[in-house]
Amino acid sequence: MSDTDTVLAGGGEMGAILRSLDWSRTPLGPVEGWPASLRTLVSTMLGSPYPIALCWGPEYVMMYNDAFRPLLGSKHPASVGVPARQALAEAWDMLEPMLEGARTTWTPCYMRDLCVFLERRGFAEECFFTWSYIPTRDETGRFVAIFTIASETTRQVLGDRRFKTIRELSIRTSLDKKEEDVFRSLEQVLAQAGADVPFALLYAVETDKARLVASTSVERGGRAAPVQLALAENAPWPLNEALRSGREVLVEDLGSRFGALPGGPWPEPTTRALLLPMSLGSSGGADAVLVVGLSPRLPLDEGYRDFLQLLARQVAADAARARAYEQEKRRAEQLAELDRAKTAFFSNVSHEFRTPLTLMLGPLEDALADTEETLTSRQRERLSLVHRSGMRLFKLVNSLLDFSRLEAGRAKVAFQPTDLPAFTAELVSHFESAARRAGLLLTVDLREIAEPVWLDREAWEKVVFNLLSNALKYTFEGGITVSLRMEGAEAVLRVRDTGTGIPEQALPHIFERFQRVEGARARSHEGSGIGLALVQELVKLHGGSVHARSVLGEGSTFSVHLPLGTAHLPNERVLAEEEAGATAARAEPYVDEALGWMRSEADSRREQPSAPTGPRARVLVVDDNADMRAYVTGLLHPTFEVVAVGDGARALALMRAHPPDIILSDVMMPRLGGFGLLREVRATESLKTVPFILLSARAGEEASVEGLEAGADDYLVKPFSARELLARVQSHLELARMRRKAAAHEAREVGLREAVHARDDFLSVASHELKTPLAALRLQLESLERTLPGEVRALVSERLFAVRRQIQRLAGLVETMLDVSLVAAGRLKLKLEPVNLAVLVADGVAQMREELARQECPLSLESEASLPGRLDVTRLGQLLRNLLSNAARYGAGKPVQVRLRREGRHARLDVVDHGMGVKPEHQERIFNRFERAVSARHFGGLGLGLWVSRQVVEAHGGSISVTDTPGGGATFTVELPLLEG
Repeated sequence: MSDTDTVLAGGGEMGAILRSLDWSRTPLGPVEGWPASLRTLVSTMLGSPYPIALCWGPEYVMMYNDAFRPLLGSKHPASVGVPARQALAEAWDMLEPMLEGARTTWTPCYMRDLCVFLERRGFAEECFFTWSYIPTRDETGRFVAIFTIASETTRQVLGDRRFKTIRELSIRTSLDKKEEDVFRSLEQVLAQAGADVPFALLYAVETDKARLVASTSVERGGRAAPVQLALAENAPWPLNEALRSGREVLVEDLGSRFGALPGGPWPEPTTRALLLPMSLGSSGGADAVLVVGLSPRLPLDEGYRDFLQLLARQVAADAARARAYEQEKRRAEQLAELDRAKTAFFSNVSHEFRTPLTLMLGPLEDALADTEETLTSRQRERLSLVHRSGMRLFKLVNSLLDFSRLEAGRAKVAFQPTDLPAFTAELVSHFESAARRAGLLLTVDLREIAEPVWLDREAWEKVVFNLLSNALKYTFEGGITVSLRMEGAEAVLRVRDTGTGIPEQALPHIFERFQRVEGARARSHEGSGIGLALVQELVKLHGGSVHARSVLGEGSTFSVHLPLGTAHLPNERVLAEEEAGATAARAEPYVDEALGWMRSEADSRREQPSAPTGPRARVLVVDDNADMRAYVTGLLHPTFEVVAVGDGARALALMRAHPPDIILSDVMMPRLGGFGLLREVRATESLKTVPFILLSARAGEEASVEGLEAGADDYLVKPFSARELLARVQSHLELARMRRKAAAHEAREVGLREAVHARDDFLSVASHELKTPLAALRLQLESLERTLPGEVRALVSERLFAVRRQIQRLAGLVETMLDVSLVAAGRLKLKLEPVNLAVLVADGVAQMREELARQECPLSLESEASLPGRLDVTRLGQLLRNLLSNAARYGAGKPVQVRLRREGRHARLDVVDHGMGVKPEHQERIFNRFERAVSARHFGGLGLGLWVSRQVVEAHGGSISVTDTPGGGATFTVELPLLEG
């Protein structure tokens, strides 16, 4: 081994390079002349796993190991064996003082994350290193080299720098509430990040153009930063390409496009930019592009690209958040304005409603006051229904007007000193008849109050009437207790019932407007949902409060607290005592509504299912409003048999016992609403096809669609005309009749299909069963023939031949029946294998030649030598036998020709006979099951052979047809696919 190999042993790739170098041409000279210290240092360097470079002598001649090599990039291997001044020329002004300092002072030098600009990729690259310069002596104590241990920290330093940029941007934009503020923060942050982002442009896309919303380090509106930019192919920045592809686009010719562009802190101009598509909104599609100039002193590596993508995502997220905040703020302002407009609208429309209602109710009351001689009972009933509905509408209008006034702060109240126990007793007395009719005990316990209570009497009426109406609505057994006590400086009214109670989760929301307890059992599901909210607002006007306690299934207690005195009331609203007006008129709507609930229950108790009395259709009407039930029943009764019930649960039990022909149901009902009843009907097998029409006061396309999607057959919006109701009921009854008829037809069709399937199954089983005795019969016949003496066999040979022929014919029929069952059941499977079709046809013709000769049909064959294909040998043999047997049967005594040739990628097989032929009108039909061109009486057969043949050919991907033979007869043509030859 040479001295060079010994000194420079090992070291991987760098060891091999050092061994191959002609050291005699370097300042160090031949390896044989190297001092021991140099040999030791080189051996240590090559054996180290850490990046080490050795700078030897006053010229600092460089050597390094494999781990150090990546630090030099393209400077390797030219840096081996040359002075450091030459190898690191671009950074020598910075490195030389440090090397000289370590050499002259004998003090090791340590540098951490120092920036060095190296031209290791073809440009001055911003690099960061941590290294130590260790001065080294020889055996005499003289300086001989600098031992350099180094590691590159560019990735970490740049990562920290870029992270600070992202963090600063996040901090600045976290408080930005407007999209424009986010863009300004972006400009401020990127202005301080020039080393990574020499310049930046952010374009927001608007239809077919883009608008500049942020920019740094370039003149806004200048050549490189137009304020508006068309999304065209020849645009200065290819924004359209980035938007269309959804990926980054690198632009590398900035100098020729825009001239010199700023390079950040470096003197070189930026020549490249990256375009990053991004989304500023919530749609997810790209609607903006961030244009980022790339540093002239950094490569566009994975870390750089990741930083820019993260920057784009951060900007997009901040902009989207700010945009969403602005939109939410605008929505909130619009909702507030809408709420104000709605309140004003309710107030105005309520006023407008009162005038026509007054003009309606006045004449109605006059008409009802007429003598019985003037009005028939039917007329009086109709007028009473209209009057009750008008009074209920009047009550709802008054509630809306009161609530809208309270919300708008325009409630007109006047506080007067009032004997609260006496006034409350008068109000409660109006509900005594309704409580008795409901079978409830109304208990009144009103204690004396030491002084008059200042209140607005009309407002107090509404408080008491609403609380009592609520108690009556949800109480079915037991009673209602109204008590009044003085507790401290307050008068406390309590209305306690033994009703259904309020669920715990609904209790905190019970005084919110439009709040209703879903699924609660009640005498009616009607109501606006503002009664208790109105109570709370009216009590607050008095400086008081209202509270509710409830136990589900046991009842509820509502407590109203009114402070005594006037200190809590506005002085301008406190009036001297005035005469109290009559309360009966204002109580009438509340009492009438409660009595209507009682009428509903009385009607429900009288409802009994009855068997149909004739051919009339049976209509079930389900509505919790007694007047609506009476109205609909009156409309339908002349034409249909009508049964009416007051809630969905009762209707479901009734229809399960006696299914109706059609159902008309309200949507909002106690116990079980219209949608719940519809679900139950559709889930019940005996009822699922009954037409179901929803009747609802919810108008609009959305409500109709919801009803129809739930499974209703129709959706009728109240108010509706009598003619419309009758027309829809009749049309749905007719549709139901037609559907039943169609279902009966379908059932018959299903039965027929099942019968055909059963027949095919029978054919399959019968065929299998027949094959066994046939095989045994054939074997027994052959055995018998072998055992017969020769002279006997000669005498009966003709008869034996006839028996064999009939056995063969019977076997063919059995095979045909089996094939029919396989095809019908979709179980016909082909066993495809490479085969020469020409050989297959020749063998088939040879096997049939004798049989056709007996029928005096000469058989000839014209065929090409080789026709390779992937075919089922057994099935194609069966096909050829069928065609030749048919030719002999229908052309006895006439010649039969078989021709086989290639036509393109297919083989064409013609079987030509000169028999009776097939009429043109029968040529397509004969390939169907059980079809013949001639009478079966004269020629026999099942009419299945050609049908099976067609199935076999088409299963191979081929076709079969029949044409006339010139001069008379039929030509059957089969085309089959071939392998590429």
